[in-house]
Amino acid sequence: MKVCFETFGCRLNRAETLNMEALFLANGWTKTTGHSDADLIVVRGCSVTRRAQRGTEKFIAGLRAKYPAKRIFTVGCITDRTPEAMIENAMRAARRDGTFVDDAVPTSTARAYLKVQDGCNGKCSYCIVPKFRGASVSEDFDRVMDKARRFLDCGYTEIVLTGCNLSLYLSKGRRLADLLSALADIGGAGHRIRLGSLEPGPAAAEAIDAIARNGNICRFLHIPIQSASNRILAEMHRDYGISDLERLVSLASARIPDLGLGCDVIAGFPTESEYDFAATFDFVKRHPFTNIHAFPYSERPGTLAARLANAVPKPLRSERARALTALVKDKRKAFARKFKGRKVEVVIEDASTLSGWTSEYLWCTAGMANGLKTPPRVVRPGRNLARRSRTEMLVKECDGDILLADPV
Repeated sequence: MKVCFETFGCRLNRAETLNMEALFLANGWTKTTGHSDADLIVVRGCSVTRRAQRGTEKFIAGLRAKYPAKRIFTVGCITDRTPEAMIENAMRAARRDGTFVDDAVPTSTARAYLKVQDGCNGKCSYCIVPKFRGASVSEDFDRVMDKARRFLDCGYTEIVLTGCNLSLYLSKGRRLADLLSALADIGGAGHRIRLGSLEPGPAAAEAIDAIARNGNICRFLHIPIQSASNRILAEMHRDYGISDLERLVSLASARIPDLGLGCDVIAGFPTESEYDFAATFDFVKRHPFTNIHAFPYSERPGTLAARLANAVPKPLRSERARALTALVKDKRKAFARKFKGRKVEVVIEDASTLSGWTSEYLWCTAGMANGLKTPPRVVRPGRNLARRSRTEMLVKECDGDILLADPV
């Protein structure tokens, strides 16, 4: 029996799809990428924005129209979700011996995605996600550690922590920073840990300390600041102000040299004035951000923000988002140039070109990059540079924000 997976949205959705895929395969199913030959199609939806929700719903409607007799399950952040019992029964259908595998490790990716938390206790006025994900729930500390070890046993050298709000992780008295340090210590120094998006607050400051103390936790931090206007942050029901963001970003930059720093920003939130936007633009400009997800504000029916007056015109929302994106694009290129002539650590995702992400979340390649070639590669005899391997590379040139390098 064949199953096909389609995933929309965030890294957490991706991790959940990988976990479900592993269970289907462990219970006798075969994965296919085509819809026509699949006995079952599983669509994991996203509703973080109205556009994302409409895209998911349109995709599902198109599948059902094209394949009216085919089984289609819908999961994730979407209203019409297939019951878990029905999904488990489907998994069991491929087994002939009556047994059922209820735990499996995904092995199809270059980097391991480890879900450690779900849900959110926040009351952000623009966010619909808690409607689908519920309150915060943390994975058991010991189970997380066990799964991490199993990932390492499968040959992974990078583990990416995922969650809906990682800052809320709490299990057996251990907070996120405790988990980070424990994961960094397992398996010697042959692996690294990457942290997903991290909300501003005490947990973020603790995580910065853990990153600074552990050399195999990736030098990258993504903070969803959303705005740098105190008035807009209050309207968003965010539980911090601009002074908190200033302290957090300054702490991260001071404690972690050459930090890759990302952020999320909502552009054009209701009532956002030119002054409010200028404050956000200035904040992003002054600090060393190297990645940004700048989203035009999207009304979500059922949220408090959707009822606010003085909406910002949609073209202006998009214009502001583009301005922020362009600003950080230039900063990212400048950040990449800092590594010219230096060694970087890469986990290989494409063995044919020796390409992968650095600790600082820059793409590095010894192959082709936008038509430019690096000098001939020199690989020491017997060197293992297969997919998932963790290796040092010497940066020779930059093509925009892409590092062109040779393995050391």
